Amino acid sequence: MNPLLNADLHCHSVVSDGTLTPEALAHRAKGNGVELWALTDHDELGGQDRAMAAARDAGLPYLTGVEVSVTFAGITVHIVGLGMDHRHPELQDGLRATRGGREQRAREMSDDLARVGIHGVYEGALKYVGNPDLISRSHFARYLVEIGVCKDTSEVFRKYITEGKPGYVPHRWATLANAVGWITRSGGVAVIAHPGRYKLTTNEEFALFSEFKAHGGQGVEVMTGAHGQADYAKYAGFCQEFGLAASRGSDFHSPEESHTDLGQLPDLPGSLTPVWELLESRIHQ
Repeated sequence: MNPLLNADLHCHSVVSDGTLTPEALAHRAKGNGVELWALTDHDELGGQDRAMAAARDAGLPYLTGVEVSVTFAGITVHIVGLGMDHRHPELQDGLRATRGGREQRAREMSDDLARVGIHGVYEGALKYVGNPDLISRSHFARYLVEIGVCKDTSEVFRKYITEGKPGYVPHRWATLANAVGWITRSGGVAVIAHPGRYKLTTNEEFALFSEFKAHGGQGVEVMTGAHGQADYAKYAGFCQEFGLAASRGSDFHSPEESHTDLGQLPDLPGSLTPVWELLESRIHQ
């Protein structure tokens, strides 16, 4: 397949923490010139049938997708799965278990914010939640902007809901072995999402890539909304060093919040193997 394909293989709908429906995302992707699309909601497959049907109606080739939350070296890392059987029982059961702790974490976050004088945030955030099992920091951020605590969601994250701030509560997610195993055993390809975002030491990052590869992971996002030019070059090098395919995805959540729209990323470097070459038989036309 064409290495310069305008593929966007990472975005989120209202089924997790995006603001658009799967149908609206399919329409937006097609309108922006996307030639291969995947919906990758956090720890949730509930939007896959809708996304697939909408993509088919739009004449947009589609890959199933998910973004799995993983705890690695004490921080949260995300692993994108592409092209898997979204009805696979092991994958569904694993994601259900991963989602299970979100409500308790959200209530603890709300309690922490109440201690600094911001009350009722859990109840307020629920207004923004399409799926109550997947209440997240993004929903909290939208509510805090609504009530005027911060001017935008980026400010909320900086001031309140990142590590060391008053509304941050850590959560233990799946292990790296779990996530990669669920994806690969359901017929998909596992991809490290936006590696430039993680605050890992050089040794920790090397360990992440080494363990990911050892567990059967096959790809890494090189072009993604969270990366700049230096990241593009760095992770293109990691693809070659670790023998990984390269992926491309905006991580689009919302027209109002996301810096990079669907389909608006630079092309992958021609020297890399695009992840979609590993997935040709899994594409829904």
